[in-house]
Amino acid sequence: MFEKVEGFILKTQDYGETHKIVTLLTPTFGKVGAIARGAKKTKSRMAAITQPFIHGSYLIQPGSSLATIQQGEVITSFRKIREDIVKTAYTSYLAELTDKLIDPKKYNPFIYKQLLHTVERIDEGMDPEILSMIYEWKMYKEAGFAPVVTKCVSCGNPHDLKAFSVSNGGLLCRNCLYIDEHAISVPEKVAKLMAIFAWVELEQIGNISVKSENKLLLSRIMEQYYEEHGGFYLKSKRFLQQMNKLNEKL
Repeated sequence: MFEKVEGFILKTQDYGETHKIVTLLTPTFGKVGAIARGAKKTKSRMAAITQPFIHGSYLIQPGSSLATIQQGEVITSFRKIREDIVKTAYTSYLAELTDKLIDPKKYNPFIYKQLLHTVERIDEGMDPEILSMIYEWKMYKEAGFAPVVTKCVSCGNPHDLKAFSVSNGGLLCRNCLYIDEHAISVPEKVAKLMAIFAWVELEQIGNISVKSENKLLLSRIMEQYYEEHGGFYLKSKRFLQQMNKLNEKL
């Protein structure tokens, strides 16, 4: 029995001398591992449709552990991402984050849609760092460890939010600052951006412009938060951090 599925390729790995194992994120079956036979042969049609970040339509044969890709066609190749090392780095991070946090036994069409919208916006030239932060917030919610950013994590007060507590998992109001002496102070605008990132869908967002100092603060908070609550080492995140540090020195 064959199934036709739309999917986005999160990663590939070599399998034997000529084959690949492809990890697809789909809106109908969730995360699917599939063998692409002959995909390592450069002139193979299978090679063209099984590259990382390809958005395609695939005919697969489900199996007990791995499916088999019989054929497919490219819907979007995201060529501009492939030609830009910064865009490639951020897209690699989004793909790895999704692969690590998505349970293969569940599927959520919303996450698939958000990932696709994010990658499309990166391909179009929008700020990949801001887009990645917005997507991160969605993934944290999906994985069950999203921070509280619309009210005080301690008392529930939605007003006068002054700092972010990594250890307590969210924003603190002025009256609750005492519970975490290491809480990171945040301006009102940054607190509002956190709420936008957490709850607004990508397709509803225009071209957001964020001051560099606010972007730096948000990045610092999210990195510390993931290290405290995320649990998975992300190789692509490490590369992004190194790349950004190098850019700051130039």
